[in-house]
Parts: sequence; C-alpha cells; structure tokens
Amino acid sequence: MSDAQGLIIVHTGNGKGKTTAALGMAFRAWGQGMRILIIQFIKGGWKYGELAAAQQLGPRFIIRQMGEGFVKGATQDKATEHRQAAAEALKAAEEAMSSGQWDMIILDEVNYALHYGLITLEEVLALLNKKPAALHLILTGRNAAADVIERADLVTEMKEIKHPYQKGIKAQKGIEF
Repeated sequence: MSDAQGLIIVHTGNGKGKTTAALGMAFRAWGQGMRILIIQFIKGGWKYGELAAAQQLGPRFIIRQMGEGFVKGATQDKATEHRQAAAEALKAAEEAMSSGQWDMIILDEVNYALHYGLITLEEVLALLNKKPAALHLILTGRNAAADVIERADLVTEMKEIKHPYQKGIKAQKGIEF
C-alpha cells in the first residue's frame, strides 16, 4: 500500500447503516488483500452477526469489542466504566495505528463516545493527526463533531426516512445484529 493515499472517512447521521457501510468497505478492502481492524467503542458483550463472519475471514479481519454497551441513561458507576472502556479503546486505536499492522482501522461508534463525553474532541483530533499516510481510518456513529467532519476526506450522513421500530417491529436478526 506504499502508494496508497489513506483517507479519513466518517459515517454519521440518525439513520441506520453507519457501521454496516463501514463493514462493507472493510469487506471490500479484505478482498483486496488488506488487513482490517475494527475497534468498537460502545458495543460489548452482545453477539452480533458480524463477529461470526469476521472469525471466518481470519487474522486479516479482526473486530475488538471494547465498549460496555448502551450508554444513554447509565448510572454514575456505569458511566465511569464507559469512560474507562472508551479511553482503553482510544489507546488501542493509537497503538494499532502506529503498529503498521493494519491497512484500515474502523473506530466503530467513536462519534457516540465523543458525543456522550466518554472521550474528548482534543483526544480524537490528536488521534487523527497521528494517522499514518497510507492508513484508511473510518469513524462511525451519530452526531459527528464539526471538527471531525472538517478533518475528514469523505463524510456520509445516513438519514432516517422510515424505521420498522415506528411500527412496533423489534430488532431483527441479520438486520440489526
């Protein structure tokens, strides 16, 4: 990848598909022989379909669940756990970026972690400034900060038009998880 121009990509907005779009890019990159690491800032503990798929793809496609799950409405003790987990995920991202081991790193739901105050804007911008030139870095989650959007090379906003939850339809296996 020495001649590649690594991009900073942001998937944000209130619609579904931010992580799924990032996974699609990761799948495409994997097919091109690239090495992909996905660090999940919020997800943790649940068994998502993408975890099983990633295991089948082998050591060039790794997902690390580092979060504590749902943040909204967390107790004070749980909020402290969320902050610690997000700090560890941020540190893991920095170490992975500097390792030279990966061609693409996805910081899944990092925008949520920033929005909920689990990490700071300064920390995220400092991480972006450390990105190696050839590394593709993808940030997902609602409420992307304006400074992150400004720094990115590509930004896509998912807009919710209609959602099955509005009809009382619960999350579906293979669609939401």
